[in-house]
Amino acid sequence: MSVQVFGLPVSRGVAIGRAVLVASSRVDVAHYFIEPEQVGTEVRRLKRARDQVCREFEALKLGVQGDAPAELVALLDVHLMLLNDDLLASATCQWIEERQYNAEWAVAAQLETLSRQFDEMEDEYLRERKADLEQVAERLIETLARGERATGVRASLGVASDDVPLVLVANDISPADMMQFKGGVFRGFVTDVGGRTSHTAIVARSLDIPAVVGARDASRIIRQDDWIIIDGDAGLVIVDPSPMILEEYRFRQRQGQLERDRLARLRHRPAVTLDGQRVELLANIELPADAAAALEAGAEGVGLFRSEFLFMNRGGHLPDEEEQYAAYREAVLAMRGLPVTIRTVDIGADKPLDRMTLGDLRHEHSLNPAMGLRAIRWSLADPGMFTVQLRAILRAASHGPVRLLVPMISHPSEIRATLDMIARTRAALLTEQVACGEVLVGAMIEVPAAALMLPVFLRHFDFVSIGTNDLIQYTLAIDRADESVAHLYEPWHPAVLGLIASTIRLAREAGREVCVCGEMAGDADFTELLLALGLRSFSMHPSQLPAIKQRVLLTEVTSLEALVAQVLSSEDPRAVWQAGRGRSLLGAAAHAA
Repeated sequence: MSVQVFGLPVSRGVAIGRAVLVASSRVDVAHYFIEPEQVGTEVRRLKRARDQVCREFEALKLGVQGDAPAELVALLDVHLMLLNDDLLASATCQWIEERQYNAEWAVAAQLETLSRQFDEMEDEYLRERKADLEQVAERLIETLARGERATGVRASLGVASDDVPLVLVANDISPADMMQFKGGVFRGFVTDVGGRTSHTAIVARSLDIPAVVGARDASRIIRQDDWIIIDGDAGLVIVDPSPMILEEYRFRQRQGQLERDRLARLRHRPAVTLDGQRVELLANIELPADAAAALEAGAEGVGLFRSEFLFMNRGGHLPDEEEQYAAYREAVLAMRGLPVTIRTVDIGADKPLDRMTLGDLRHEHSLNPAMGLRAIRWSLADPGMFTVQLRAILRAASHGPVRLLVPMISHPSEIRATLDMIARTRAALLTEQVACGEVLVGAMIEVPAAALMLPVFLRHFDFVSIGTNDLIQYTLAIDRADESVAHLYEPWHPAVLGLIASTIRLAREAGREVCVCGEMAGDADFTELLLALGLRSFSMHPSQLPAIKQRVLLTEVTSLEALVAQVLSSEDPRAVWQAGRGRSLLGAAAHAA
């Protein structure tokens, strides 16, 4: 019998597939698929790790005999028994052999399966043994993580072990994990937690993958390999659907693909409104390889290269100058003379490094990471790291047009320090006779202070880019990753729209380019409003470009500009905009008739 689970619809469309559960654990678990020829190697990794943990337990037993209570020795015996039991040992190997999970993931998957069996036991003593099982499994995962990883594994997930479509189910997915899962294995995502602007939701939308977040008990209700449907339009997850429901949703999938194919035909058509307003549509990318997708989608350049993803999944080891230079150069060359905007590393908050360090100072446990040492604050606090990145960016600029974008800047002192470091780094390269290029320098407007003192910014920077995700978060004091307040995260809030409108107006009056590169840029519900506010440059994930271009092509900006004053002075801007837009459309239709 099918079960329905409701959550928040954050990425449209329908996904159908078997569930892959990423179990929560008190230790970090690497999740990736292995190649078929690596199965034997990975099974041997698992067995070596199990033998190592057995030796450690035996050594502990010898070390405590005579000096410890008999209960402790008995507990170690229980752990040894669990470690060698076929329910953990052989079954874990099956996950590797049949689904081609890496060893750590196989242990976590089997732990998830066994944990549910323990939860259903009537005997209280047996139920309590679940904690022993968790301790053994986590010891095994830690031992695997310490040892040598299997060689030749994929840097990101590629194709599954067979043709069975897969959907990912988890309590939550970190940004680093999302990068690992970016290779196209999963048709959709379901998470227990998260809001409409959580990182999982943003990445799912950018990849054009159906997703439902905030589904509460999804990872408890759904079991490994269950067939599930993700309805990204309704925020609905259907577990074990009937044949009739399956066929209905498969029809909807086909219709959705036809619509995407139709939009794809617009890729090479210039983005010009009905009344002749030229609009620039740019792409957001995270890795150099994404540039190809940007060109394929018809992007006129890269409006945001999120350089922090070069720093993730590295065990805290930062990329050196040559590695960064090679990555930035690859993106610049791939764009064939179109501009590439590289944002300096925006680490912190929902994008932590595996091991964030500043000298010997650890700060990953900041009480409030979103307000702490992140983005340009972190870069200025670690001038050695920042200089390495600036050198790499300036060197890449010798191969094509590059813009440098500074995130989360808010103080005049930060402006001076940043521009001084850029100038000194460029001077050093010229002294060393290292090839480098000129760059335009811009500021992210994502802190209310920056929007409120924009005239100061415009005296120092060549352009500005509005990061709507953080601007909304900081303006409304809402942690966008906290599901308990996610309903208060409101892009239509009068204060938010007021800051966006004034930023666009002041930048245009000063003759400076202004772009929106946050979620609002790729949301068709805001396209017409942003155009009416005067925005002529949007940057989004390549998959969102066709839908936004279609909206631009169907918009007559001059018919909507009169609405702006009413919207910005209203307590309910969304209602005023929708009502006024409806009247404008009716008027345009009557005029055409």
